[in-house]
Amino acid sequence: MEPGDGTEETPQPLALTRFQLSEEFGFLLPDPLAELPAPYGPWMEVAHDLPQLIASHRLRSRVLQMPQLSARHLCGHEELCLAHLVLGFITMGYVWQEGEEGAAKVLPRNLAVPFWEVSQALGLPPILTHADFVLANWRRKDPNSPPDPRPRRNLDTIISLPGGESLRGFVLVTLLVEKAAVPGIKAIVEALRATLQLDEETLHGALQELAEAIGAMSKALRQMHDYVDPAVFYTVIRIFLSGWKDNPAMPNGLVYEGVSEEPAMYSGGSAAQSTILHAFDELLGIRHSEESSAFLHRMRDYMPPPHRAFVEEIRRAPSLRQHVLSSGNTRLRAAFNRCVSALADFRSCHIAIVTKYITVAAAKAKAERAEPGDGAGPSVGKPPSALEAKGTSGSHIFSFLKSVRDSTRAGAIRA
Repeated sequence: MEPGDGTEETPQPLALTRFQLSEEFGFLLPDPLAELPAPYGPWMEVAHDLPQLIASHRLRSRVLQMPQLSARHLCGHEELCLAHLVLGFITMGYVWQEGEEGAAKVLPRNLAVPFWEVSQALGLPPILTHADFVLANWRRKDPNSPPDPRPRRNLDTIISLPGGESLRGFVLVTLLVEKAAVPGIKAIVEALRATLQLDEETLHGALQELAEAIGAMSKALRQMHDYVDPAVFYTVIRIFLSGWKDNPAMPNGLVYEGVSEEPAMYSGGSAAQSTILHAFDELLGIRHSEESSAFLHRMRDYMPPPHRAFVEEIRRAPSLRQHVLSSGNTRLRAAFNRCVSALADFRSCHIAIVTKYITVAAAKAKAERAEPGDGAGPSVGKPPSALEAKGTSGSHIFSFLKSVRDSTRAGAIRA
C-alpha cells in the first residue's frame, strides 16, 4: 500500500493510505509475508532456527557460513519488511548469543551489508525495531479466521528468539494492543476533520471513540500477565531486545563490517517506538518534560517514515485542545478529559507491568547471582545486569515512564 497512489480525486487530510496505514490493522502490516524468495533461503533457514542455534551457541558460526547476498533483488515493500525483520532478528541473536559479557563488537559483512541496504530502502535503522518485532512479525494460523483477542488462539509469530511461549506471548499481546488502537487512529482523523469543520457533535463522538480505544488498549496490555513469565522475560528475552546505544555492555557501539569502520550506536526495541502513543500525545496536546520529549523524538527515527509523517501531520494540524478550550462546550471538555485520563491510565498500566517484569525480576535475578552455585539463566549464560535500571532502548525507564504519565495527567483541561 503506497502513500499518495492517486486513487482519490481530492485526498482528505490524514487519509490513512497516505501513511501506509490500514483501515483494518492500523499501524500493523496487513498479512505480512512469511517467506522470502528462494535466493534468500539461507537467511530464512537461519532465522527459523534461531532459538536452537542461540541455545546451542552455534548461531555465530552459522552466520559466518551464510553466502554474501545482495538485498537489491528484493521486490516491493512486503519483501523488504520481511528481510528487515529476518536480518534484525539474526543480528540480535548474533550480538547477544554469549550474553552481555560476550557481546559481539563486529557484525560480519555478509549480515551487515544487506541489513544496511534493506534499512536504507525502508528508512529504518539497521537494528531490530518495534516495526519489525511486532508490526511485521505476525501471521494467522488459519488465514480465513480473524485475529482472536486471546494470544495464540489464531495468531503466531513469523520469527522467534529464545523464550518459547513467553516470547510469543510478549509479541502477540503487544500486537493486540496495536490492533485495539485502530478505532482510536480512525478517531484521530475524524476529530481533526470535525475540528476544521467546527462540527462539535462529530468531534464529541470521535473523542468518545478515542477514549474507548485507549481503554481497550489497556485491557489488551493487561494480558501480558497471563502470557509472559517475568523470570523468562528478564533472564532470557530482554537481552535480545537490547541495543548498542546507552548500554554499558556495549559502550562503543557495533561495527557494521563493509559499511563503516567506525562503530555505530542504535537503541534497542522499545514501546516508545510505537507510533500510537506519539499520535495520541500530539492530538491531545500533551507536553512532556524536555528530557522525556527529547528521547521520544529520537524514538521516531525508529518508526517507518510514513508513520512518522502521520504524527508530524497531526502536530501541524490546528490545536484540538485549543479548540475545545475556546468552544466553552462542557460536553467536549469532559470528552477530551476522558481521553487524557484513559491515556494516563494506560501509562500507569505500563508502569505496573515494567515493575513486575523488570524491577521485581531484576531484584530476584540479583539475589540469585548473590547465592552460591551456578545461577545461570537459560540460553545466554546468566541474567543481564547492564540494563537493570534502564529500558532496552537505553532510557532510565522508571523516571521516564513516571514523567510521561504525570505530564499526561497534567494535560487535562481544568474547569
